[in-house]
Amino acid sequence: MKHIWPRLYQRIRNSIQVESDEVQALLWSFSYFFALLCSYYIIRPMRDEMGILGGVENLQWLFTGTLLAMTAAIPLFGWVSSRFPRRQFLPYVYLFFIGSLLLFYALMNEQNISIYMARTFFIWASVFNLFVVSVFWSFMADIYSNAQARRLFGFIAAGGTVGALAGPAITTLLVEPIGPRNLLLISALFLSWAILCIIRLSRWSKTQSPEPTDATKNVEEEAIGGSIWDGIRLVIRSPYLLGICLLMLLFTTLATFLYLMQAQIIRDALVDSAQRTALFAQIDLAVNALTLILQLFLTSRLIKWLNLPVVLALIPLLLAIGFILLGFAPILSLLIIVQVIRRAGNYAIMRPAREMLYVVLSKEEKYKAKNVIDTVVYRTGDAVSAWIYSGMRTLGISLSGIAFIAVPLALVWAWVAYKLGREQQIKAEVAHVK
Repeated sequence: MKHIWPRLYQRIRNSIQVESDEVQALLWSFSYFFALLCSYYIIRPMRDEMGILGGVENLQWLFTGTLLAMTAAIPLFGWVSSRFPRRQFLPYVYLFFIGSLLLFYALMNEQNISIYMARTFFIWASVFNLFVVSVFWSFMADIYSNAQARRLFGFIAAGGTVGALAGPAITTLLVEPIGPRNLLLISALFLSWAILCIIRLSRWSKTQSPEPTDATKNVEEEAIGGSIWDGIRLVIRSPYLLGICLLMLLFTTLATFLYLMQAQIIRDALVDSAQRTALFAQIDLAVNALTLILQLFLTSRLIKWLNLPVVLALIPLLLAIGFILLGFAPILSLLIIVQVIRRAGNYAIMRPAREMLYVVLSKEEKYKAKNVIDTVVYRTGDAVSAWIYSGMRTLGISLSGIAFIAVPLALVWAWVAYKLGREQQIKAEVAHVK
């Protein structure tokens, strides 16, 4: 056994540009993201089914409910992060969601799930997904430098992809023997593992200061401070953060348009619930497999070859092409291809690149402002775009028409992404000079 770890270290170092003192942290980060997305993808099929049972025509209401829940959660997160040090408030976030899973386990009746329980679970799961992932990337942006992020974030993101593959596999294997309700307990176990990863990474982070002083020794023990509304104020006062907000709104708008187009086309093409579920699973499998390949072999190389601004603009440009094709032929097979490329490109390329935008910011901006953007701004884009989509359909605009409307939005998204990438490079250079 003692010979396994050295060989594993060497293989990782050979395939990734990682220093010897970073390997342990890289593996814990990989494991952390694996546990998070595995936990979520175990329960995601339950969320999607409850969303369909509520009616495709009512999805905008569920998006609105998710936005309201996110908005209510932000002051609570601001209060916790202001008063507790990172090593404490990060586990508190995950303990809250573990407690929620246990509460759903106690209240849920598999034989007769009420419409209110279904809607509540859908909204909760949507909040859960965004919140825990946002906190994860805040932590990553906090403990890794800009240079480390460029090299390592692609591999770390691959941990989430492996978790996204393992979660559905666990659900498929166990849902019939133990029932959907008991999967909530397994999901909670993976969240518990994430807390252990936080503890180990916090210890590693303390060792990274070359000459620790009393101030740097105590930085982990101190709370960020400020008020519960600081995240919102930080966003409003920063043109850079407002630019990230615009990027996020454009991203969520186009993702929601495509999601609702997918729901409608699949509903019309397949009348059987089991067939729809199988197709959703096949799409998830294709997305996650492609994502993993890109993350392991392409993401870090793309950032090195093309630089951050071009990488950030790449997926919006590809999506613009995809919407043009859907405008001419809004059919199921083409939609699946566009959706798989968009989602895999987002997870493997856009998301790690987008998280690098935060590396050059202050600790308060990394946690408070980023959380506002990743939750409230994200879900505002979801809710507003869902209502816009519903309004366009009410006005009689076809799927082809909506696809063509989305094209200029994707081009604007690409331009904003490129400009933000350039600004990040400038901030990183200034910080390096200082």
